[in-house]
Amino acid sequence: MGIKIIGTGSYLPSEVEKNEDFIQQEFLNEDGTPFAQETGVIIEKFKAITGIGERRYASKELNASDLAFYAAEKAIANANIDPETIDYIIVAHNFGDVRHGTVQSDMLPSLASRVKHLLCIKNPKCIAYDLIFGCPGWVEGMIQAHAFIRSGIAKRCMVIGAETLSRVVDKFDRDSMIFSDGAGATIIEATDEKNGILAHESASYTTEEAGYLYFGNSYHPDACQKTRFIKMHGRKIYEFALSKVPAAMKECLDKSGKKIDDVKKIFLHQANEKMDEAIAKRFFRLYKKQVPEGVMPMNIHKLGNSSVATIPTLLDMVRHDQIERQAINKGDVIIFASVGAGMNINALIYEV
Repeated sequence: MGIKIIGTGSYLPSEVEKNEDFIQQEFLNEDGTPFAQETGVIIEKFKAITGIGERRYASKELNASDLAFYAAEKAIANANIDPETIDYIIVAHNFGDVRHGTVQSDMLPSLASRVKHLLCIKNPKCIAYDLIFGCPGWVEGMIQAHAFIRSGIAKRCMVIGAETLSRVVDKFDRDSMIFSDGAGATIIEATDEKNGILAHESASYTTEEAGYLYFGNSYHPDACQKTRFIKMHGRKIYEFALSKVPAAMKECLDKSGKKIDDVKKIFLHQANEKMDEAIAKRFFRLYKKQVPEGVMPMNIHKLGNSSVATIPTLLDMVRHDQIERQAINKGDVIIFASVGAGMNINALIYEV
């Protein structure tokens, strides 16, 4: 038995926020003091490091669960299935529904329950639940869905990653330019083929690493001190990712029985262009290889970092020929890998 992806869908919000739109923004240091550099210089350095030139923000009337629903609709249509036949709906996110203009997260009921409701699925045996695992949430959802199907308690699952990070950023923090909104959905099921998901690997590091991403106060001293925003220790995350992710990818690939030369694509969480390039370089170096040209599709330049949505969105775009000079073909071996809050890492080997 194989467990394969039979459909994908994504929703890209309509509002485009370009780097130049931040030119009038006042960015502050953690202690509230202004940067010595002008904002234009900060933006230029930001682009050189992250690769991000623009990002997408959800329109005011939409929440993360709405974005998840739209991506789910597309995945169901792409798979050409009856939604009543879905056994599990797993929605990965970090902050739930944060309505525009508010600061409170809403996760009651779960986003997965909201998606099931919006899809008008009546089958009570379709189990809907949320998964909080940082940016690797969608990959972890795929791992859980694989386990459900492998065990025989499910035949078909839908895994969604959805986020509206634009509503939990501190506008005085230059890291706010990284984050974006979006949603991606994938449907997997058991098949008679032997390919599909071949191996997976996950780990949680929670000693000194647990607080690398956290909820903290605004950098502006006059901002409401009761309001929290997404914050991160960027350098520590970068070093952690380079230390842990390539090794996890290698362990996963070796477990799958496939060789490094079999790998045709690597779908990394779109967190930071330079970091992703360094992860890929270190991974191939473990096999004494160079990174093959075109092995790593990217959409961070236009879409920014939408956390759990980056990998399923990227996969959907490649499957539908929306990334220039990128395609996946029958028999290709693909690696999915991510790193994020927790600190959590994971990897998954998939044969098309």
